[in-house]
Amino acid sequence: MSDQSLIGAFATPPQDAARAFRAALNALARPGTLHEIKGGQAPAPVSEAAASLLLTLCDPETPLCLMGAHDTPEIRDWIAFQIGAPIVGPAKAMFALGTWDALQPVTAFPIGTAEYPDRSTTLIVEMEALSQDGAQLTGPGIETTASLSLPALEPFQMNAMLFPLGLDFYFTSGTQIAGLPRSTKVEAN
Repeated sequence: MSDQSLIGAFATPPQDAARAFRAALNALARPGTLHEIKGGQAPAPVSEAAASLLLTLCDPETPLCLMGAHDTPEIRDWIAFQIGAPIVGPAKAMFALGTWDALQPVTAFPIGTAEYPDRSTTLIVEMEALSQDGAQLTGPGIETTASLSLPALEPFQMNAMLFPLGLDFYFTSGTQIAGLPRSTKVEAN
């Protein structure tokens, strides 16, 4: 285990985790809005926002899938020490972390069942940057329309058609986070 796995937890865990949890909830409740989420420090290339999400949403009973450059011994050690989440493949993941390209095909992740639609995966997609332009979003939590820079359109359009089944998404970049729940309809702008 490297020394890097020993650092990166919240400085004031109760307060930092509460702020991060509020940001995570607001991001999914208000698709297309950007929120600050800070405090977590994981080995590169994990952003501060993604590290904060993992520290807040994952625990030893939350199977996590790491994909691409986010699946390194240093990151696995950090997760083992800071969170204790079991590392699994896509088919068993409750959360998944990686870039959009690394997370492909997203159809490999569980979308829930008719009896248990909540048994689906939430993908944490690391992005170069986030902006409130690009795809047009409509649905719950959006008064009229919102916009969000998405890495693609078709996968999110198909995901919305599966509702109440489907995947939920967090997009992270630096200390910013945006959410896209399965109930959001996505169109080209």
